[in-house]
Amino acid sequence: MQSLHYLYRIGIGPSSSHTIGPLEACGRFIHDCPDAQRYKVVLYGSLAKTGKGHMTDKVILEAFGNDRCEIVIDTKTPTDFHPNTMDFIAYKNDEEILRRRYFSIGGGEVIADGEAPTEHPEVYSLNSYSDISEYCREKDIRIWQYVEECEGPEIWDYLHQVWEVMKQAIKEGLEAEGILHGGLGTQRKARYLYRQKHIDESEETKTNRLICAYAFAVSEQNASCGAIVTAPTCGACGVMPAVLKYLQGRRGFSDEEIVHALATGGIIGNLIKTNASISGAECGCQAEIGTACAMAAAAATELYELDLDQIEYAAEMSIEHHLGLTCDPILGLVQIPCIERNAIAAMRALNAVNLADFLSDSRKISFDMIVDTMYETGKDLKVMYRETSEGGLAKIYK
Repeated sequence: MQSLHYLYRIGIGPSSSHTIGPLEACGRFIHDCPDAQRYKVVLYGSLAKTGKGHMTDKVILEAFGNDRCEIVIDTKTPTDFHPNTMDFIAYKNDEEILRRRYFSIGGGEVIADGEAPTEHPEVYSLNSYSDISEYCREKDIRIWQYVEECEGPEIWDYLHQVWEVMKQAIKEGLEAEGILHGGLGTQRKARYLYRQKHIDESEETKTNRLICAYAFAVSEQNASCGAIVTAPTCGACGVMPAVLKYLQGRRGFSDEEIVHALATGGIIGNLIKTNASISGAECGCQAEIGTACAMAAAAATELYELDLDQIEYAAEMSIEHHLGLTCDPILGLVQIPCIERNAIAAMRALNAVNLADFLSDSRKISFDMIVDTMYETGKDLKVMYRETSEGGLAKIYK
């Protein structure tokens, strides 16, 4: 598996597959062909069908220059390898001088046609939870210590940076007001949720309100092109920071403990990314929100210092109860139902931790098994339910 640097990516919203990924492809293509006079970019599949809502066209035009780039939307050509496919063509003296095909495979990662699925070194030799947990038991270490062993102590500097960006996204999101761009007229709600206190508010209501406020804050920042961290994607970026921010405020966990939790959750995300998918265009929203919920549940379980079986059970439940979740963003925007899903998944992550605390010894389903199941389920979903905005709420909403 790759470094957590490539799972937790610091970037701008609203979509890791549709903005961070294409922007990365632009940079690579410009580097390979700096002498071009003009460019053409052809978007296929999910990028063609929801690219405008995700501002794919905007980031590409800004990267190449509005007067030097033509964008073509092709919704007809099949995308056999990956639904997030794009062709880049460079011209000089009106002659084509370079053509490349790129795939935005999720989490902000891009590969060119003919490349191996990764350009980054493998820093983790173990690729299943069963192998990792067995290794940790043999050495009597926790998962975050395994991360340090594989990545080196410098990983903590990066994860501290990740945590700072997450906290800043919450802070800015809680202060912002107004309507999110895109045409839906979606009102920002994080500030309202955070400040809407009641005299007789129960502790349970306060917990849910704060978690939702934090998740809304980050997700609304993402929808407005704010700085966020893919965890594992832009569309699901609000789950992990909401859970960790709430627990730090409630239990007083240190930043050091928080980054250890980020490492543990990162291993869960990496396993899903390696053995299945974190791309909504490939496997539906279960691959994004389901993975985010599993990562947050594992991170929270680590904060409570529960054992390896309990971490596994919390993460497994989080995926299991998101199986089949479709990706059907209205108008292709990462707003409805995406923002609310972040809040609900954050609350569900804590529910999974509580259940794992009691019942991990009676579980029947392993984490590795549920990851395989999620991938198979995602592949079985009709294309209209995989980030094309052609089915579900996106179709029915008028």
